[in-house]
Amino acid sequence: MKSNALRIGLILAIAIGLTGIAFTSGIAVGYVAPRLTTASGDAPPIELSIPQIVSRDELPPVVEDDREGLAAPLWEAWEILQDDYVDQPLDSETLMRGAIRGLVDSLEDPHTSYMDADQFLQANLPLNGEYEGIGAWVDSEAEYLTIIATMPGSPAEGAGLEAGDLVIGVNGEEVFGLDPSLVIRQVLGPAGTPVVLTILREGNVDPFDVEIIRAKIDLPSVQSEMLDDNIAYVRLLSFGSDSAQDLNRAVVDLLNDDPVGLILDLRGNGGGFLNAAVEVASEFIPAGVILIERFGDGRETVYEARSGGDATEIDLVVLMNGGSASASEIVAGAIQDHGRGLLVGETSFGKGSVQNWVELADKQGAIRVTIARWYTPDDRLIHGIGLNPDIEVLIPESGLEEGEDPQLDEAIRLLLGEPVPNN
Repeated sequence: MKSNALRIGLILAIAIGLTGIAFTSGIAVGYVAPRLTTASGDAPPIELSIPQIVSRDELPPVVEDDREGLAAPLWEAWEILQDDYVDQPLDSETLMRGAIRGLVDSLEDPHTSYMDADQFLQANLPLNGEYEGIGAWVDSEAEYLTIIATMPGSPAEGAGLEAGDLVIGVNGEEVFGLDPSLVIRQVLGPAGTPVVLTILREGNVDPFDVEIIRAKIDLPSVQSEMLDDNIAYVRLLSFGSDSAQDLNRAVVDLLNDDPVGLILDLRGNGGGFLNAAVEVASEFIPAGVILIERFGDGRETVYEARSGGDATEIDLVVLMNGGSASASEIVAGAIQDHGRGLLVGETSFGKGSVQNWVELADKQGAIRVTIARWYTPDDRLIHGIGLNPDIEVLIPESGLEEGEDPQLDEAIRLLLGEPVPNN
């Protein structure tokens, strides 16, 4: 039987305290944080990133121009708003952040953007594998912050939170009309401190309060198990600092049972560290190019497989969908180009650009700048296109019954060499 834990792991959601992660090795290749998968399929992912921070001193020199003269209309507009806008006084910091956003938005590049100080703090949490909060997977795209599942052993589980619970208040304050991603920030806090959530639960007429003592939460990056018919299954949830090592331990443990094949599930995995992507791909690919990076000035960097992978010969199937992005696409693209395994599922997201994050002065957030694009070993650009699976298995618009997973079923069928079932 396919375990309940595996099924819960297929929910594409964001952990309390996580609004996005990045793809970096001194530079960020970007991360696409998946939204909750609905019965009708994947919602368009939200793209957020964090860096290994780059200081301005490390950037190449720029061509000087008449910056003071060019900025004169900006300051004139600033003064007009400060003097004449009907609702006074204006918040200068809000104006400043709006000006920065307007600057980067003018490039019409969705991956070049500004993140304010609060967003930047949130974005720096996840890839370290831990944060401080309550330990729950949530949907932050609904009207209210919605609990999807609690993490095993977490404060949220201990407090009795359930899937479907709506957070309608935090510490006695209603959050109606407040962006759920902002509610997440209120739920976060130092380990050992309390937070009171007002919960509306289906079947209960009245809301009720739940006090939860926050704790240090270790974020899982790998789920693994042996499925029926002696098939190894590994789901990679992110490409964090420890993900490649966690994956290797899981793979080695599964290989001890001499499985007939292995399924690598990258569905809903929005990316992470570049080094982790190369290391994960190297677990399955013994040698050769993993990806090529090309910069605007014509330079390119070639990343090759690292020797010593433990699963370079076992029959392999990779599951992917529209939430598989960036680092996931690098791994899947390398496996596909090397003929190392079959890709099953849906076309991936198509995130193939490379970003630097540059932290601004006075802790005012950071600017993310697209500096390069990456290509698969066969020199394919997937940015804005995505990877097409070798075998397409779509999730029907009508949704799935409880326990159904036709993509996983197809992967199992392929590894067992079973004939295609009659429809």
